[in-house]
Amino acid sequence: MIQRFASKVSIVALGVALAAGAAFTASFATNADAAAEAAKSSVSAVFKQMNVPVEGRFSRFNADVHFDPANAAASSAKLDVDVASFDLGSPDYNKEVAGDEWFDAAHFPHATFVSTQIKAGANGAFTVAGKLTIRGKTTDVVVPVTYRKDGANQVFDGALPIKRLAYGIGSGEWKDTSIVADDVQIKFHIVTAAH
Repeated sequence: MIQRFASKVSIVALGVALAAGAAFTASFATNADAAAEAAKSSVSAVFKQMNVPVEGRFSRFNADVHFDPANAAASSAKLDVDVASFDLGSPDYNKEVAGDEWFDAAHFPHATFVSTQIKAGANGAFTVAGKLTIRGKTTDVVVPVTYRKDGANQVFDGALPIKRLAYGIGSGEWKDTSIVADDVQIKFHIVTAAH
């Protein structure tokens, strides 16, 4: 039961993570080097189950990212995540987390993030404000992101803390945060072709 629960939470966490943190993740889905860039990128969510860190990843998402480090204010990012693609390494766990107690992928198949403002900070740091929607619940989030050039690529890294229960992830008995924590850390490493 604990393992089953951990899987569910992982998917929830990752779903939020991908949706919230991956504003930059999807730019690789819109250019000719999509496959190579996707292979270099990752989005994960980390949470604690019985005080032990658990991490999971999403495998399918699409986005449209236009990023110019010299003109952050004119940059934008949109992301659409297939919540049923969350992978915990077990088909049974993955199916369970996509179920109605967690992501309810049958009714809410996509998690989305749409940027509303991107601001430049110091030393390659940026903040991306936007609307994150999971299970039909939309909240305002601000994602801290670091940026660097790597040859012909742009590389984005960041982490965003969220609360899974704010999105209704984990209903019924799964609302108990003493077993699966409410806190989720969304981590991402995104590689895209420079435009």
